[in-house]
Amino acid sequence: MGRFARSWQLMKASVDVLMHERKLLVFPLVSGICLLLIMASFALPMAWSVGLFASSPQIRIDPDAIHLGWYAILFVFYVVEYGIAFFFNTALVCAALEHLDGGHPSVRGSLAKAWSKWPQILGFALISATVGVFLRAIEERLGLIGRFVIGLVGMAWSVVTFLVAPILAATDAGPVDAVKDSANMLKRTWGENLVGAVGLHAFTFVAVLAWMLSVAVLVVAAVAAKSVALFVLTVVLAMVGIVLISLVQSALRGVYSAALYRYATTGEVGGRFDTELMEQAFRRRK
Repeated sequence: MGRFARSWQLMKASVDVLMHERKLLVFPLVSGICLLLIMASFALPMAWSVGLFASSPQIRIDPDAIHLGWYAILFVFYVVEYGIAFFFNTALVCAALEHLDGGHPSVRGSLAKAWSKWPQILGFALISATVGVFLRAIEERLGLIGRFVIGLVGMAWSVVTFLVAPILAATDAGPVDAVKDSANMLKRTWGENLVGAVGLHAFTFVAVLAWMLSVAVLVVAAVAAKSVALFVLTVVLAMVGIVLISLVQSALRGVYSAALYRYATTGEVGGRFDTELMEQAFRRRK
C-alpha cells in the first residue's frame, strides 16, 4: 500500500505542476494535430497508388516488391512521426525543467530550445525508426509469438529511453549517449518499478473508465428520448473527452520525466515535488 500511496502523491504533484502551467497542454495538442496530418499524408497517397479510390476499386499490389517498398515507406513514416512527437515532447520537457528551476516558461521559448536540439532529435528519431521497423519485421515473420516479443521489447525500449527527452533538453549529449545515460539513470532511480509511471497509467485508466461510463449514461438517455441530436452530441463529447485525457496524460508524463531527471542528476526536484517523497519512492543510488 505504501507504493500506491507514494505513486498517488507523485501523481498529485505532477497534476499540481500542470495546473499552474496549463500551457504545457499546447505541446501534445499541436503534436497530435501534426501527427494526424502526417498519417494522412502517407495513407492517402498509398491508398491512391493501389487503386483504392478508383471507380471500380481493384487493389494492385506487386507481391515481389511489397516488402522492400513497404519497409522503406514505413521507415520514413517512423522517422517523421517520431521526429515530430519527440520534438514537441522535448519542448514540453524544456518548459517543465524551467518551471522546476523556478522560472516561468513560455511556449515560444520552449519550442526555440527544442529546435536548437534538432540534430539530436533527428538522430533519436532515426534510432527509434530503426527499432520500430525491426520489431515490425519480427511481428510479420513470427506471428503471435512475434507480437508477444514486440510487446516485451517495446516495453523495454520505452523504459530505457524514458529520460532521453530531459537529457537532450538539459545537455549537449548526442542521441546514442542520451539513450545510454537514460538507461544508467534509471538503474540509479529504479526504486519501486517507477511508481510514478504506474500512477500515470492508473490515472489514464480511471479517467477513461469514468468518462466512458458517463458517455454510456448519455447514450442510454439519448436512445430513451429518441433524440438524434443528443446522440450526436454524446458521440462528440466522447471524442473530445478522450482527446483531453490523452493530452493531460502526455503532459503529465513530460512533467514526471523532467522531475525524475532532476532527481537523478541532483538529488533534488524543485517545483511542487517533495524531495523526501522522491527519496522514498526511488531510493536514489549514488
